[in-house]
Amino acid sequence: MVTVAVILFGVIPQSLKAQVYKLSPSADVNIKVLGSSNIHDWTMTSTALESQGNFKLSEGQLKEVTAFSFSLNAKSLKSDHQSMDNRTYKTINADQFPKIIYRLSSATITSVQKNKFLIKTTGELTIAGTTQTITMNVTAVVNADNSLTCTGSEKLKLTDYKIEPPSFMLGAMKVTNDLTIQFNLIYKSSLLITKIN
Repeated sequence: MVTVAVILFGVIPQSLKAQVYKLSPSADVNIKVLGSSNIHDWTMTSTALESQGNFKLSEGQLKEVTAFSFSLNAKSLKSDHQSMDNRTYKTINADQFPKIIYRLSSATITSVQKNKFLIKTTGELTIAGTTQTITMNVTAVVNADNSLTCTGSEKLKLTDYKIEPPSFMLGAMKVTNDLTIQFNLIYKSSLLITKIN
């Protein structure tokens, strides 16, 4: 038996099917939730993500995305204030619905410049047990090592997910209905191993 290991460095035949790319453990990988209230703006960040996608690359070009998903623990989102974190977890019912989940339905890829692509996506986002279909533009860059950096942002409304914008301090602080999700995600392909008898 001969074991042949092939590492994806852009030399895989174009006819090869899309390969699984997994989220790279990196300090640069994160998802941020930005919001505001009548008192101040706020940001919550999570680096505890699970994500993978099926990407087809050929000679540094992104050809196809056939599947993509990510999930994060709602309680992994952190701000600068623990009291705010706890109020947020209560508002989104994080004990009952611990995961925020996204699954891709379809993707259209357009080349922007060398090694840079715009992916117009449609998928389902689940927050607090409620699922909504969203469209989102993702910028993907194919790096020199054939890893992929995906960035983008999307505006959401709390009420779309059956979450009433909360108020605190006897109504003195009121959170607005609008949120912005920002993400910076880096993906690397696993080693391909073909066994030949």
